[in-house]
Amino acid sequence: MILIVDDTPENLFSLKKILELHGFSVDTALSGEEALKKILKNSYFLIILDVQMPGMDGFEVAETISGYSKTKDIPIIFLSAVNTDKKFITKGYASGGLDYVTKPFDPDILLLKVKTFYRLYQQNQELTKIQSALLTEIESRKEAENKKDEFISIASHELKTPLTSIIGYVQLLQRSLKKYEDKAVDNYLGRTNLQLGKLENLIGDLLDISKIENGKIEFNKIEFDFNAMLQSAIDTVQQTQDCIIIQKKTVEAQVFGDEMRIEQVIINYLTNAIKYSPDCKEVHVETSINGNKEIQFKVRDFGIGIPKEMQSQLFEKFYRVEGSATRFQGLGIGLYICSEIIKRHDGTCGVVSSPGKGSEFWFRIPLNSSNMSSSEKI
Repeated sequence: MILIVDDTPENLFSLKKILELHGFSVDTALSGEEALKKILKNSYFLIILDVQMPGMDGFEVAETISGYSKTKDIPIIFLSAVNTDKKFITKGYASGGLDYVTKPFDPDILLLKVKTFYRLYQQNQELTKIQSALLTEIESRKEAENKKDEFISIASHELKTPLTSIIGYVQLLQRSLKKYEDKAVDNYLGRTNLQLGKLENLIGDLLDISKIENGKIEFNKIEFDFNAMLQSAIDTVQQTQDCIIIQKKTVEAQVFGDEMRIEQVIINYLTNAIKYSPDCKEVHVETSINGNKEIQFKVRDFGIGIPKEMQSQLFEKFYRVEGSATRFQGLGIGLYICSEIIKRHDGTCGVVSSPGKGSEFWFRIPLNSSNMSSSEKI
């Protein structure tokens, strides 16, 4: 609706008729005071405001309108037969007007201006609807994400207790059957333990995600020998994986951080490198020092590689590279956990890869940090 404000009834009547003939809904006010009362009660997309009025003139009305949060964005067209000098026109714009038309005015020109403001109003309304819909969608996604995180937390905790019992019973069974020296039974139990180990690691990752999301994952930071920790990680992987791990470059360095969590990152990098290289079990490992300030670790494989457009999302929670999800098992949480661990060490991580040529995953963390506490949570 359009509000016309003019102290001359004849002017109101003629302009109202012109606008109504072209389909616009029109309201009128004979004074600035009446206009302000109507503006606070009704919604208008445009105000056509006469400058010369007794009591409050058009400039004062416009300044008042611009001071209300509800009305400050309503466009105003000033109409004036007297104040046609540049200084008055300038004052009109300064007081909140978006256009200034002098009387006598051309009805066709004024109508074009009104139609332009109406189109802008419609576009603004459409944008508001889109923004509102997007906000609703964002809130829905947040709610769904929270429910998913809650489910993961509950499920992983509930699964851990029976799994621990199963692992214990299988170990007891192995000891009980050891005296019979049955190779077939030993083989089956060995495979069972292997699968239970995978399940235990998966539940451990889910628990880590739950702790990260709730700020409860603990970091026990101490100074440790990086190379000794690396050798331990390599030995752990080689005992459970059919692979060849070649150390291309090593360094001796003391690092301040959570040794167990950094080892967790390295083991994840190594197992991923082997997993996504079905035709080549050789993996290269390299460690270096950057500027005596940080240690850099790289794992290079010769597997399937990753398209460039997907690399930026690799460290996001639950992300799986399109095409590999059906070939390789996993939930897409390992690299997310790795990135969170590295971030909490004030470090960075990333990947360099080409499809069919393999990938190189890396991370960098400070050698030491005087402002790090020995125990902290995220």
